[in-house]
Amino acid sequence: MTAKKPHTLSGSVSHSDNGTEGNTAANGAVRAHLLIVNQRPDELRPLIELLRSDRYRVSVAFDGAQGYHRAQAHAPDLILLDVRLPGLDGFSVCRLLKAHPRTKEIPVIFLTDASSIEERLHGLRNGGVDYILKPFEPVEVLARICIHLSLAARRSSEEAVLSPSARSEDQVLVQAVARYLTDSLAATPNLAALARRFGTHEKRLSRAFREQLGKTVFEYLRESRLLLSKRLLAETSLKIVDIAAQVGFSSAANFATAFREQFSLTPRAFRHSVHGSALPPVE
Repeated sequence: MTAKKPHTLSGSVSHSDNGTEGNTAANGAVRAHLLIVNQRPDELRPLIELLRSDRYRVSVAFDGAQGYHRAQAHAPDLILLDVRLPGLDGFSVCRLLKAHPRTKEIPVIFLTDASSIEERLHGLRNGGVDYILKPFEPVEVLARICIHLSLAARRSSEEAVLSPSARSEDQVLVQAVARYLTDSLAATPNLAALARRFGTHEKRLSRAFREQLGKTVFEYLRESRLLLSKRLLAETSLKIVDIAAQVGFSSAANFATAFREQFSLTPRAFRHSVHGSALPPVE
């Protein structure tokens, strides 16, 4: 597609006529396409600049209806959606997105300046995967974007494996449980509670995972946590103790032991191997 002539958004944040804040070829390959829906995107300029510097493709919409139509047209990899929007509010937009086959799987992260727990729960019940309160630190938003893109990619690859035209009941069960686990790594129930949640029992759930994925539920969960932690170590500056908590380990020590067993390196050593002397290990 031929790039259109850029113009200026409120005098500061530049983007193209189709709402895309693209990156030049000199910046390397674009990592993912993000749609930001906010009626005052100038206030998000530090975040947008950080995302651009990290080679994300960023599109901007100014109200709920425009955001919905841009999502349908471009199917971004993730949407940052303000709750307070003219016309359709963020909750209404999210419900519409989740009701449409083209956009129902796109992760939606809500942005808001309201700290009401009721509002946050309302957003999550309407299909949001996360809630970020304003004012926020751009690096924290970037870290959360990385987390949810990683979870979405893992879900997509697993669903591709488990998507023959005629899936067995066990395949459907494993796919549903795997998706639930990757969405709740930091707070997962025990095996008995997990089985009850999906209307089955522990033995059947364990057998289904072994037959479909070749691993136990615990092994799948542990692998998911470690793979996500590896990406966070490589792509963010989050402290190791915060990464451990983010992916569901009870302590940084337990996380370090599991990481070393899986990858033959400590988290600190792995981060240093990725960044070398350019970025000292962060604890």
